[in-house]
Amino acid sequence: MLQLEKVVVNYGSFRALDGVDLHVDAGELVVLLGANGAGKSTIFRAISGLNKVAEGDIRLNGQSIANRRPSQIVEAGVVQCPEGRKLFPQMSVMKNLLLGAYVHRKDKQGVRKSLEEVLELFPILREKQDDAAGSLSGGQQQMVAIGRALMSRPKMLLLDEPSLGLAPLVVKQVFEVVKRINANGTSVLLAEQNAYAALQIADRAYVIESGKIVMSGDRDTMLGDDRIRKAYIGG
Repeated sequence: MLQLEKVVVNYGSFRALDGVDLHVDAGELVVLLGANGAGKSTIFRAISGLNKVAEGDIRLNGQSIANRRPSQIVEAGVVQCPEGRKLFPQMSVMKNLLLGAYVHRKDKQGVRKSLEEVLELFPILREKQDDAAGSLSGGQQQMVAIGRALMSRPKMLLLDEPSLGLAPLVVKQVFEVVKRINANGTSVLLAEQNAYAALQIADRAYVIESGKIVMSGDRDTMLGDDRIRKAYIGG
């Protein structure tokens, strides 16, 4: 479904991504592991059209989306939920959610349907819909961020560090929701530092270091690999 082939991204003279090969098949949940600065967010920004691809190609269902405008990529079905949530804190939860439906704004009935699906997935947001997004707990804000992304009706959802700064119990709840989103038919590429929690719900994983993919495999292979355990899980 999503294919990165020999993708290179430069920040000036610095090569942030160096020939990245990666794919996510339809219906898969794939985890991208790596330390801060390894290139996870750069991959996401390249897919989303926010970073220019200098070499290589990015394809969605066989069609190149490399260097298209971000709005075109969202319309094609690839939607990013960014690291740090990036909500509008003074705006209500409801307004934040509806911003995610901007590309479908003419389809009023479809927007209502998407909204109901999001509120069923995150019941607490129905109660908090009139509250300022910035007044919510970290976990609730992450729910808003994921919900806003879902309002764009993604075929491919890019989740960038959704567990960042959250308590362990909340992390578990967030990952359970991510698993449900995937089970409902949305392909997911999940960038995470919390390797153990992410691998529990993944089909496959890649490891990125210094802008290069250095390892890949299915969930059980990665969980059982001593290098992964020492570098990202502990023990």
